[in-house]
Amino acid sequence: MRMVDLIEKKRNGEELNKSEIQFIIEGYTNGDVPDYQMSAFAMAVFFQDMTHDERVTLTEAMVQSGDQIDLADIQGVKVDKHSTGGVGDTTTLVLAPLVASVGVPVAKMSGRGLGHTGGTIDKLESVPGFHVEISNDDFIKLVNTNKVAVIGQSANLTPADKKLYALRDVTGTVDSIPLIASSIMSKKIAAGADAIVLDVKTGNGAFMKDLDDAKALAEAMVGIGNGVGRNTKAIISDMSQPLGFAVGNALEVKEAIDTLKGEGPKDLHELCLTLGSHMVMLAGKAQDQTEARNMLEETMRNGKALETFKTFLASQGGDASVVDEPSKLPTAQYTIDVQAKHDGYVSEIIADKIGIAAMNLGAGRATKESKIDLAVGLVLRKKVGDAVKAGEPLVTIHSNTNNVDDVMAQVHEAYKVVDEKVGAPTLIYTEIH
Repeated sequence: MRMVDLIEKKRNGEELNKSEIQFIIEGYTNGDVPDYQMSAFAMAVFFQDMTHDERVTLTEAMVQSGDQIDLADIQGVKVDKHSTGGVGDTTTLVLAPLVASVGVPVAKMSGRGLGHTGGTIDKLESVPGFHVEISNDDFIKLVNTNKVAVIGQSANLTPADKKLYALRDVTGTVDSIPLIASSIMSKKIAAGADAIVLDVKTGNGAFMKDLDDAKALAEAMVGIGNGVGRNTKAIISDMSQPLGFAVGNALEVKEAIDTLKGEGPKDLHELCLTLGSHMVMLAGKAQDQTEARNMLEETMRNGKALETFKTFLASQGGDASVVDEPSKLPTAQYTIDVQAKHDGYVSEIIADKIGIAAMNLGAGRATKESKIDLAVGLVLRKKVGDAVKAGEPLVTIHSNTNNVDDVMAQVHEAYKVVDEKVGAPTLIYTEIH
């Protein structure tokens, strides 16, 4: 078998078989296939797409290129959730304890984020003492005891994906549905969950700006998940404006606490209940979505969701008293309001620009070496559809410097205020099974 023949075969739109795809991925992982040939192959896939079987085989080959997490010792159906990202996406912080509080095991492997704000681990590390450096044995023990734990990503999880992802970034092949879908799903499958709920974002703050593209990606990922025997569902949700109000690590932890009390922003609350109810159903704890949702709403009402969050934090070294006293979380030195320039209605909030403004404050990483300031970020005071008067705050900046003119300008650029009343955007577009 020669790599050049396989590149030509895919370039000509033919279907590759299982052994051919395995040859490509194994060869690239161990260095036998050079970057220039893999680049040509990625470009061929970009233009010719892949069949369902090719996508499944590619994903399985990437899973087999490195470590796979064995969660067999955890009792019950393990359900994982993945979001394709966005601005102010606090769902994991809410969902992990919420779903665990009704008896569904959540064994979460998370990473640190590049971009607007930190990843789930960075956010959780806003809680003094919290850490994810635990052994696999302790991880499994914690999930069996508390139904929830979070561990850092294994360095050798899907090495083929890491190499291919870096290559796609510099060869113009990022926007390829089969390559995106296999990249995401290989990590989820290697992480060992029995079932997966996907939150695929669409809108100006999402990777997939267009609804049809988001649907295509969701269908590809659901097809791969089900194709390898993992029960997989997807929700397509809005990211045309930031989710919730908070954008920033400690600020998002505080918002997650409010949401677990049933007092969070309406959109974040609704999305968490929708995703959570699917997780509960896939775990076999409820017959239908209505029953699952009722279970989750009850656990918010009776305080069990919040107690589960406290237990989870304390079990991984965190100071659980922050749940009752959020002032113990890292707090910025300055809070500065960005005021509306005229009366009207908020018609648009460009999520990407809000995200970049938060990153410029220090809430996220521009490069892997960047240091995150856990205290800083933005809190939105107005969302799309809200009425606003001149001088009213649109956003409150939480900063450790009072020199925030650039950030204020970015916020003003992100907000569009018009004379005519507009409605709030659709939050959840559709479900893919």
